[in-house]
Amino acid sequence: MSDWIPFENATYLAEQAFLVAADKTAAVLEQTVIKVYTGSGGKRHLAGTGLMHNILLVELLEENDELDLILDFGGEFKYLLKTPKITAGKVFSPNIKSFLQFFPVAPWNQIPEPEFDVMLNQLKIL
Repeated sequence: MSDWIPFENATYLAEQAFLVAADKTAAVLEQTVIKVYTGSGGKRHLAGTGLMHNILLVELLEENDELDLILDFGGEFKYLLKTPKITAGKVFSPNIKSFLQFFPVAPWNQIPEPEFDVMLNQLKIL
């Protein structure tokens, strides 16, 4: 599952990132980065982190069992990561932010720029 990662081993900062529910409700992730690395067997892997208000994750999950992740690294490098595995903190105070971690469970899909703009316009940001 590594041939879908078009980046070399390094850490990459996203220009924009959103956790998105099926009903297009979304939350902004801040300081989102992915790390691409080579694991055992020579396969490339990807893992990422993003900062968000914990309570927004709770709000998204109240009505939705699965969330997708939209990642924008600038230019043509825009991706949809379907239902990544997400781990996050357990503090739910309204003003608390913490980093969540995400891991792909399937390859991401590149989003053409015109389609990306349409997707963003449809989001209902919390």
